[in-house]
Amino acid sequence: MKLLVISDIHGSSYYGKKILEIVEKENPEKIILLGDLYYHGPRNNLTEEYNPMEVCKILNSLKDKLLVVRGNCDAEVDETISEFKFQDNIQMNVNGYDVFFTHGHKYNMDNLPPIGVKINIMMYGHFHKGFIKEKDEIVFANPGSISLPRGDSKHSYMVFDNNKLMLKDIDGNVIQEKVLDNRI
Repeated sequence: MKLLVISDIHGSSYYGKKILEIVEKENPEKIILLGDLYYHGPRNNLTEEYNPMEVCKILNSLKDKLLVVRGNCDAEVDETISEFKFQDNIQMNVNGYDVFFTHGHKYNMDNLPPIGVKINIMMYGHFHKGFIKEKDEIVFANPGSISLPRGDSKHSYMVFDNNKLMLKDIDGNVIQEKVLDNRI
């Protein structure tokens, strides 16, 4: 299964339209959104072409492929305009790997979910910095922010295809990749 993983849109219709281009180019079976879809949040500047309702229209057009995690800037009212459900976390087996998807403000590399949750890969956003790292036999992957990258990060997203994780910039250039071994 090919997954497209995107985080932290923060209401940017400019980058919402880029998502449509990325979906066309990558042709994923599923799209995982790791939260912070519409609102920019009190610590962030307004995003380029800030228009949460336009972002909602774009995402609603992709609803059949979407699985969505609630971020710290997502409110209950956001579900009233969305034609998809928000979940606190998503656990699923993808390509033989147990993957835990979350926003990152509660669970992340430094704060794992409760014991009993089997994880080979944890994907989360929130920090607006893309990376793929391994620690204690778990692969941690962050697609960064598509609209508001921080530090030296680029506007980015992630693709999980077969046994390969790829962090890409919005033009599709690979920033970082990891081929997962068979031990998982």
